[in-house]
Amino acid sequence: MSGAGKSNAAKCLEDLGYFCVDNLPPSLIPKFAELTLSSRNLNRVALVLDIRGEEMFGNVLGQLRSLEHEQIPYRVVFLDASDEMLVRRYSETRRKHPLDRGRIIDSILAERAELKPIRDAADVIIDTTTLTLAALKEKLGHATEGTARADVLTVSVVSFGYKYGVPLDADLVFDVRFLPNPNYVDELRLLTGAHPAVIAFLEADEEVSAFKNQLFGFLDYLVPRFMREGKAHLTIGIGCTGGRHRSVYIANELAAHLRTKRVRAFVEFRDAQR
Repeated sequence: MSGAGKSNAAKCLEDLGYFCVDNLPPSLIPKFAELTLSSRNLNRVALVLDIRGEEMFGNVLGQLRSLEHEQIPYRVVFLDASDEMLVRRYSETRRKHPLDRGRIIDSILAERAELKPIRDAADVIIDTTTLTLAALKEKLGHATEGTARADVLTVSVVSFGYKYGVPLDADLVFDVRFLPNPNYVDELRLLTGAHPAVIAFLEADEEVSAFKNQLFGFLDYLVPRFMREGKAHLTIGIGCTGGRHRSVYIANELAAHLRTKRVRAFVEFRDAQR
């Protein structure tokens, strides 16, 4: 999405060792891939595209299918952000939206509709609404890990607060608002779900243990099947009311469990400090 951080993402990918090409016409993707295969120095390449040049952009999926035919490994990472954040970014920079449908929000909605097939085909969706540059670089590092291997699955577990909205990039979302709430205990209110006192409070409740067993068993069933289908990155959202206590605790516990299954698991506490 325009305004979702394409330029910053390109800088991050360069820091991660990628050779980046900005706005290469999609029709040239197969030829460019052919050139990279013949080069000893270009083994980590990122093509950065946006909606500019609508007629050219529409053929991206067709060109990517030609890479599959040639058995050239690739991964599609789609950058997104909330409509409110995109409007704010355009208002602050006073930039013109590339679609220019009048009001900025109308341009954003039109772009969403046009890019939906690309978003639906993406291997990884990254929600940049609240990300710092360092966090974006970390997410891109996770998203691009093992690009050439079909047997690698990276899982990002994101704790969040429903009052701040569901993460746009979540593949699976679990609501833990039914668990006992430490926010109603004065001495726990300002702590997070990573604090020993909050952990002790939650683990004293049998329902918490029962839920974890069900959640872990469900994902033990799902994860190998995602891997079998060739999915490279999975984002799991764990939500409570404010994103500070229950979701943080469950996200940590889930990531720890996944690591025992030899899954690369990373945790992001989106709203823990709000």
